Amino acid sequence: MENLSYLENTVLQTQSIIVAFRVVDRKDFVLKEYEQEAYGDYPLPIGFGQTISQPTTVAFMLELLQSRKGEKILDAGSGSGWTTALLAEIAGKEGKVFGVEKIPELVSLGKDNLAKYDFSNAEIREAGKELGLPREAPFDRILVSAAAREIPQELVKQLKNGGTMVIPVANDILRIEKISSKENKIQRFEGFVFVPLV
Repeated sequence: MENLSYLENTVLQTQSIIVAFRVVDRKDFVLKEYEQEAYGDYPLPIGFGQTISQPTTVAFMLELLQSRKGEKILDAGSGSGWTTALLAEIAGKEGKVFGVEKIPELVSLGKDNLAKYDFSNAEIREAGKELGLPREAPFDRILVSAAAREIPQELVKQLKNGGTMVIPVANDILRIEKISSKENKIQRFEGFVFVPLV
């Protein structure tokens, strides 16, 4: 983490998230040819038109998500597995993290990268026809790392009441707190760019 220390006390405020960034090395989740750039504060290609997100953006989204030990978390668009690993560290052994990824080659990449760590509480699965992972729902927290055109109601349905989803919609990041099946509290943060959610 020393190479991402610029995140501490700026974007990162929560101790459990700071620890996760120290434990989980971004270098383990970038392609070999980008290892020298692993700690740069910008996205990097991971193939198939996808990227590993910019560290400050990931830190910002995890701070909004505020996941805790013991929670059940969905990481939609797990890519190279970095966010799944960060969430696994935060959730701890009592928690469970499900990464889902649409592109089979990235499912393999993410699994290989995750295997560099001893996270018995995390797995990456290939996404099915439905968005998210309805058969494992409900989730305490949902993190989405690709931009939707609008809020995907099928993911909101997979949240527990009282649960939180952080998702890019167009060029904004939204924090959606599910109050009940009929009511959500939404906060909007502007000025981000993501690959599209597929």
